[in-house]
Amino acid sequence: MAAFFVTFEGGEGSGKSTQMRRLATRLAASGVPCVVTREPGGTPLGEQLRALALDAPMPPAAMTEALMIVAARAELVAAVLRPALAEGRTVLCDRYADSTLAYQGGGRGLDAALLQSLNRAATGGLTPDLTLLFDLDPERGLARRAGGGPTNRLDRESLEFHRRVRARYLELANAAPERIVVLDAAAPEADLEEEVWRAVSSRRPAARR
Repeated sequence: MAAFFVTFEGGEGSGKSTQMRRLATRLAASGVPCVVTREPGGTPLGEQLRALALDAPMPPAAMTEALMIVAARAELVAAVLRPALAEGRTVLCDRYADSTLAYQGGGRGLDAALLQSLNRAATGGLTPDLTLLFDLDPERGLARRAGGGPTNRLDRESLEFHRRVRARYLELANAAPERIVVLDAAAPEADLEEEVWRAVSSRRPAARR
């Protein structure tokens, strides 16, 4: 079976994690077990870096935050993503390099070229076959997130911060339409699941043979 790498992106409360779990269940039912992971995190070291970046009592500086997240990404690529893809497996990842460009670039205002360089160093050029961007008005997303359990430091950023994140995500999608599929995250979950399935089914290597 050919390797297939799908990433799930979007703002807070967009439902991307729910849809990733639904897709994993559906793929497994069709005989395609998946490696499911997340960013930052996905490895013991990555989870420690996640806690420092997102939940530390003393918030890090913007560049420190970016470096911790990129370091967690480098570990995930080396320990999980590349080995799984080398075995020809399907990998679903909740956030990846685009998140750094959106959150630390769009949200924090860090230099985009620098962040792209850090991403290249961390990933060694490993790019998703497909990125699903769950687009939602930030005000609606934050309202959903507030009613959905514990929040982290990024969840609690200002509405303007999250608007900048969304704007950068849409810029990234416009720049890479062959990779990034924008989905309306305000749609009912069942409808969104079908859209995800269609996007994945049309791009899976087996579907192209």
